[in-house]
Amino acid sequence: MICRTAFTLYDMSSEVDPRREAGAVKADRRAELRRISAELAKVGPVLPGSVLRRFTRCGRPGCKCMADPPEPHGPYWSWTRKVRAKTITRYFSEEQYEDYREMFDNAKRLRSLCEQLESVTLEIVERDPRWKR
Repeated sequence: MICRTAFTLYDMSSEVDPRREAGAVKADRRAELRRISAELAKVGPVLPGSVLRRFTRCGRPGCKCMADPPEPHGPYWSWTRKVRAKTITRYFSEEQYEDYREMFDNAKRLRSLCEQLESVTLEIVERDPRWKR
């Protein structure tokens, strides 16, 4: 939602009368917005949530996971995300992880770009001379 709001503000910035802008947005800030927008356009499919590589212990006496030193079971990949305010966890294989890793990386990149876009947009809004009354 934040990214959508910041992007909307960026789209609206092109409609601002340049005379009223009066130095509120320097050329470097506009260039930064264009750079971030271009990067956003390159982001591919995304998967929300977090991915963890887990090792577990079953607790059965005599199992290798209970030995000294222990050799836990795994690794297992778990994907956790929120769906309608509920936490959903799915487990997948190493092969599936390799297939989906790029989508998780894209999600991280998207979040980072949205934070950058929001930061630059807030800077532009804060520099607007109309706030100083």
